[in-house]
Amino acid sequence: MAKTDNMPLVGIVMGSDSDLPVMAKAADMLEELGIGYEIRIISAHREPDVLIEWARGAQDRGIRVMIAGAGMAAALPGMCAALSVLPVIGVPLSGKCLDGMDAVFSILQMPPGVPVATMAIDGAKNGAILAAKILALSDPELSAKLKDYSRRQKEQVMAKDAKLQEKGCMK
Repeated sequence: MAKTDNMPLVGIVMGSDSDLPVMAKAADMLEELGIGYEIRIISAHREPDVLIEWARGAQDRGIRVMIAGAGMAAALPGMCAALSVLPVIGVPLSGKCLDGMDAVFSILQMPPGVPVATMAIDGAKNGAILAAKILALSDPELSAKLKDYSRRQKEQVMAKDAKLQEKGCMK
């Protein structure tokens, strides 16, 4: 389901509702940029038929980029990439046992012909920014929004540095 009034251009998918606090950061960033999205919980292991239908039908629904969050075995991003020609951005999620490193390696080590762009552990916000940059290649208005976002980030860092220079590092 889309969370903005715009047509969904990004599909966000995760395997469990426990992934939502991290993956919601992608949704928040897309909303800030005015990019329509759909967001789903689909388990690659428990409902492969649902995943196949969702991923294969994404392009027909207007989706142009997928962001797939996964932990542990991290099959979801690779399966999305295998089932669609759309770019897939994988977000490894921190886990209980290996702090997300298992997911990082699972998402990074895709076989030739099935690429997945891999973000940092819990890097859903950057996943959304990368999706926006892909979409901005053919959208000058979105490109301008991204430039404005970068300008605001620069201004925030400059303000923090000015405060540090004024007050010093001692609290």
